[in-house]
Amino acid sequence: MKISQVAAQLYTLRDHLKTPADIAKSLKKVAAIGYKAVQVSGMGPIPEEELNVILKENELVCCATHESSEVIRRHPEQVVERLNKLNCRYTAYPFPAGVDWTKLKDIDELIDDLDHAGEVLRKAGQVLTYHNHAIEFIPIGSTTALDYIYAQSDAKNLLGEIDTYWVQYGGGDPVAWCRKLKGRLPLLHMKDYAFTPQDKPAFAEIGKGTLNWSEIVAAAEASGCLWFIVEQDVCPGDPFDSLKISFDFIAANLARP
Repeated sequence: MKISQVAAQLYTLRDHLKTPADIAKSLKKVAAIGYKAVQVSGMGPIPEEELNVILKENELVCCATHESSEVIRRHPEQVVERLNKLNCRYTAYPFPAGVDWTKLKDIDELIDDLDHAGEVLRKAGQVLTYHNHAIEFIPIGSTTALDYIYAQSDAKNLLGEIDTYWVQYGGGDPVAWCRKLKGRLPLLHMKDYAFTPQDKPAFAEIGKGTLNWSEIVAAAEASGCLWFIVEQDVCPGDPFDSLKISFDFIAANLARP
């Protein structure tokens, strides 16, 4: 993994991205930390053209986005248009909104919709990935829902954006999942897993939790991962400080120049 492949997931900074002025100020801080790429998510309304100007001014690229669950399923052509405007190839289905996980019919309909959306994006030269949470680790027969989603979808149409924290939280193994998606894992959400003194799981900066990052990164690289995206859903203080702690740990311990 090269340091230039390390990106910041902007959802981490969502409270600082309400207006175009907020976005400009925040992206300047992200670039000053050392990040060269961002995943666009969690920000207030801003025209793509204006966002592109801000990204260029800060020498940042949009490596991926998160788009609305509903838009991806119902109007994938709108996703194609937005990605083209952002000069971006990758997006991720962010959360299975409205899916009743007790009904196989709902899960099958989700898979069919994502397969179709992924085909639309693929034909436009783009890539749809699936961002997991913990709910996908519920059992379906002798397997998990996440295994089922990948098994029942076309590997050409739906790729992976494994989220390490949620895999661990759901009872899975992040290293094993990176290996399992060999050739199907362009994006990785790097999110550490820690515990509070009250014995509750908590989000943590990279290197501050329990996950084995050298093994995770090696497995993701072997599976063809292109972007290693740092995300922290909840930060103990200033989220910019958390992004810097994570970046500095990665730069010192995991990444090549």
